[in-house]
Amino acid sequence: MNAFALEVLAQDGLSTGGVRTWILDNAVPLLLLAVALLLLWMGGGKGDNAGVMRRLGGVVVALAIIGLAVTNAGPQIGQWLAGLFSG
Repeated sequence: MNAFALEVLAQDGLSTGGVRTWILDNAVPLLLLAVALLLLWMGGGKGDNAGVMRRLGGVVVALAIIGLAVTNAGPQIGQWLAGLFSG
């Protein structure tokens, strides 16, 4: 590919918006469904309540990270946390 073709592509405003939308609409719900099924399958039975709660805590943390990643709320949350310590 020559330099002119790259310049034309750069000016066309290529973005990853389509990929991001596809991931949010398709991949994230499938992953959440898989996590829920694994929790039901692994978490049930044997009286291991502590193990179930550890897995559930890990899932909650993972979902919070996914939520931060897809909503672009990271900078606002960072500023809020910094405001707690700096006054």
